[in-house]
Amino acid sequence: MRRPRAMVLDEVWRGLEGVQALSGPQGGPLRRTVKLILDPLVIRPVQYPSCAGAVLSADGAALLAARIHDHADTLRAAAAWFTLLKQVRRELRITEGNAQDLYFQRSFELAATRGRPDPQRDRLRAEAVLREVHGFTAGRTTQALKDHLTDPVRAAELDRLLEAAWAGRPAPPPVAPEYSGELRQLLEFAVATRLEGDTAPGRLLWQRLIDTRTGTHTGIELWLESGDRSAVGAGGAARENTRVGSVTEPTAAPVQRIGVRESGVRESGVRESGVRESGRVGRAAVASDSRYDANVLGLTENPVPCRPELGSSASTAALGLPFDRTVYERVFTVLQVSTERADLPPIPELVTAEITRSCAPWALLGESLRVTAAMGVELALGLTPITTSAGPQSSAGGVPETAAHRLINSRWQREAYVLQARRLAIHPVTGDGDPLAAIAAELRTPWRPYLRRLWVRLHGRDVRELPVAEPDELWDLLDGIARSVVLDHRTRVRKVLSTQASGSGSAMAESRAV
Repeated sequence: MRRPRAMVLDEVWRGLEGVQALSGPQGGPLRRTVKLILDPLVIRPVQYPSCAGAVLSADGAALLAARIHDHADTLRAAAAWFTLLKQVRRELRITEGNAQDLYFQRSFELAATRGRPDPQRDRLRAEAVLREVHGFTAGRTTQALKDHLTDPVRAAELDRLLEAAWAGRPAPPPVAPEYSGELRQLLEFAVATRLEGDTAPGRLLWQRLIDTRTGTHTGIELWLESGDRSAVGAGGAARENTRVGSVTEPTAAPVQRIGVRESGVRESGVRESGVRESGRVGRAAVASDSRYDANVLGLTENPVPCRPELGSSASTAALGLPFDRTVYERVFTVLQVSTERADLPPIPELVTAEITRSCAPWALLGESLRVTAAMGVELALGLTPITTSAGPQSSAGGVPETAAHRLINSRWQREAYVLQARRLAIHPVTGDGDPLAAIAAELRTPWRPYLRRLWVRLHGRDVRELPVAEPDELWDLLDGIARSVVLDHRTRVRKVLSTQASGSGSAMAESRAV
C-alpha cells in the first residue's frame, strides 16, 4: 500500500520520546527538522531513493521508519543539545539569526560525536560553539544594521544621501536605442557556445553591448511611464519630471569583493499584490508598450519604480518585489545569505554602496550585470511553459523564438507539474480553493518569477563585484535561473500533493518559538 511520505514521517516521529525540542506544537517534526536533520543526515533520500518520493511504497515506508529508529538515540541527544544551546544563547543575550537554522545541524553533530550533554559539564562547550558560530559575523549583524539605520542623526544623513542619489539618476536619451535584435542574436550565440564551443562571435557581440551601455539604457527605460517611453521611442523628449539628472551616471560607491552567496530569499515570500493580474493582460501590456515596463515584468507593485526608503526592519517571508525593497531589506538579504560575514565590508560601507546601487539603472552597478538583466527580459518574455492543442501560447510582446527559448520551453513543457496545472492555467479559477492555482497563475506569466529570481542573483553578484565575463557564463546563469524556477514549482507542487494526500497539513505545522 502506498502512503504519503509526510504521513509516514509524522507517524514515525510521534513514536519517538525526548525529541520535543525538534517538534512542532502538534507533535510532528518541524520543517527545519526535516530539512536540516532528517533528510540530509538521517534518511538520506539520495542514497536511499525508495524514501525520496512524495508517496512511498510499503518497502519505502518501512525503510524510512527503520532509518529514523536507528538514529533515535542520536536524535534525542540532538534535541538535548539544542535545548542547551538555546539556554546558553539566552544567557549570552544573543539575538542574531534563527536558532533552528544556526544550531540544528551543530546539535546533531555534537550528539553524534559526544552523545547526550550534561547540562552543567557541557555548558562551557555550548558557549564555545555559540561563540564560534556567531564569531563569523565580525559585527556584520542585522542588529548592527538596524542600529545603524535607526540612529536619528545618521538616518537623516543617509536619507539626504538617498535623495541626492535618486535625483542624480541618468536621464533618458532623446532617442531610445533599439537593442532587441542584438540581444536575441547574443542569446543564439550563448547557446551555441555551449553546444559548439566557438565563443569568438559571441564574445565580440557581448563586449559591444557592454561598451555601448545597453544595460544602462534599458535600465533607464524602467523608470519611465508609458507615455514617456513612447515619446522617447519616437524621438521626443521625455516629460520634465522624468529627466531626473545629468546624462552622466552618479559615481558608484566603492564596493569590495566579498564572500557571499547570491543574496535573496524564497520566492514564495515575495509580495506581488500590486502587479497587474491576468496573464492575458500582462502579455497585452508588454505587446502594446515597451517591454521594459517594471510593473508588467513583476519587479515593482507601482506603475514605475519609486525612490526606495531606508527602512528599519525586514522579514524573509514578506519581502517586497525587487524594486520596492528598502535599503534595509536589500542589505538584510546580503547578510542573511552570507557564508563569511567577516569578508563583508563594514555595515556603514554596505549601506552607502546599497544606496548608490538602489538608485542606479536596474538597481545594479555593474554594466555586464545590467546587460544580463536585459538579456533576461528578452529570454523571459518568450517563455511559454503552457501549451494548447494549437501549440504554444504566443510569447509576450511577440518575441521571436530563439534556440534558447526552444531549449528552455521544451524542458519546461515536459514537467509533470505543468501538465497537472495546465487546466488551471488555461481556465483560471477564482478564489484560493486550489493551492495549485498560484502556480498556474505564474505559468500564465512566467517572466515574473523568472525575472524576480534573476534580479536576486544579479544583485548578489553585484554586491560581490562579480561581473559576467563570457557568453557561456551568461548562458549558465540564464539557464540556471530557469532550472531554479522549475525546481521551485516542482517542490511546491510536491508539497501540495503530499498535503492533500495526507488529508491535513497541521501535522507539519512550523513552531514559531525560537
